[in-house]
Amino acid sequence: MSEFMMKTLFIKDILKEDFLGKEVSIKGWVYRMRDMKDKIFFVIRDSTGIIQAVVKKENVDQKTWEDATKFQIEGSLEVSGILRKDERAPGGYEIEVKEIKVYDYGKPFPLKGDEDIDTIQKYRHLWIRTRWFTDVLKIKHSLIVNLRDWFIKDGWYEVTPAILVGNAAENTTELFEVKYFEDKAYLSQSAQLYLEALIFSLEKVYSLTPSFRAELSRTKRHLHEYWHFEIEAAWYHMEDIMKVMEESLKYSIEKTIEERKSEFEELKNITGRDINELKQFVEKTWKIITYKDAIKKLQDLGVNIKYGDDLGSDEERLLTEQFDVPIFVTYYPREVKAFYMYEVGDGTVKNFDLLAPEGYGEIIGGSEREWRYDILHKKIEEWGLDKLKVKVGNEEISAYEWYEDLRKYGSVPHSGMGLGIERFLRWICKLDHIRDTQPFPRLRGSWLYP
Repeated sequence: MSEFMMKTLFIKDILKEDFLGKEVSIKGWVYRMRDMKDKIFFVIRDSTGIIQAVVKKENVDQKTWEDATKFQIEGSLEVSGILRKDERAPGGYEIEVKEIKVYDYGKPFPLKGDEDIDTIQKYRHLWIRTRWFTDVLKIKHSLIVNLRDWFIKDGWYEVTPAILVGNAAENTTELFEVKYFEDKAYLSQSAQLYLEALIFSLEKVYSLTPSFRAELSRTKRHLHEYWHFEIEAAWYHMEDIMKVMEESLKYSIEKTIEERKSEFEELKNITGRDINELKQFVEKTWKIITYKDAIKKLQDLGVNIKYGDDLGSDEERLLTEQFDVPIFVTYYPREVKAFYMYEVGDGTVKNFDLLAPEGYGEIIGGSEREWRYDILHKKIEEWGLDKLKVKVGNEEISAYEWYEDLRKYGSVPHSGMGLGIERFLRWICKLDHIRDTQPFPRLRGSWLYP
């Protein structure tokens, strides 16, 4: 066995002039194959890309040739041979195979590329190998890494809040209930309340955790389990958090475009996403409008909506189509937003939703928090949250007593937000449905398999 068979390389590493005419070795899976009787062409993929490999009957021994004839799509192998230039091959390079090491010939692959959604769901554990979905996952990776990078450079601390919780951050009807030994617990719908507790020591914190929503919505942008990037900062007002989010998202998008040019280029043929569109979102200043003005604009467009109504998917889509950049919609009526938001005094709260352009709608919800104890306490009573109880030892206390304590002992103005990573990714990749942002999405119906 050759020295190169022992030391394998990633495909991206050998697609260079330096390796031309030299022996290389790669490991991967059969992505495509053509049997030409005296030649077999493989397109081999690994996590970094694809390359064509040709097995010529006249250049290999009998066993190598017989091995080559047995492979199925997605069979796994290691090939070694001479790297040649070939403009007709994917990527412009080809390996002239000398040796093959077989890991698994594979069986006839159940997916051909034109399956309906039920079949894809059944074989999702295999479907996620598709190249375009691999591109989506790489872009998702870069968006998260670069988002983290911005916050780390800006002096924020990453923290690890609880996932099993005793009370809701927002709507108690949207919680997934689980058994916690002899008691009840819930899967977290937001880390916000815990992040608020941590600002009194660390001041600026962020977390990336799974969040769970049991709401009955079934749209192209709803998941019941998603990844939630959340921040909270002492001394920050709503306008400060909006500035943070515009800067950090622009940074993440710009860096991801630089790192994932080839992935975006491949994805363009599937979803139509052009990176020049994304560059415009980075270069331009994002728009800020009030909820009141948003309602007026929608009414002018013929939408049957009145002040006090929440914005649904259709309204958000129509609103974003009027702008060529993301828009912050601010100062919603207190009745349609959560109890913890800071009241201005005119019936509105200091909050914002960030709506992605091109019809994608809300990707962020944020607000200045109600940091005044008396007002927060009254709102908890008004919402009936004071009636929710939890057991601590042998004592039964209000589920939000600890949250109110944060306002009793050194309360300060503070603000935060939550970004749905999958909604962000869906917009960036121009995906039609949010299910294509996760390997194993959790939706209503039979979407717990596998």
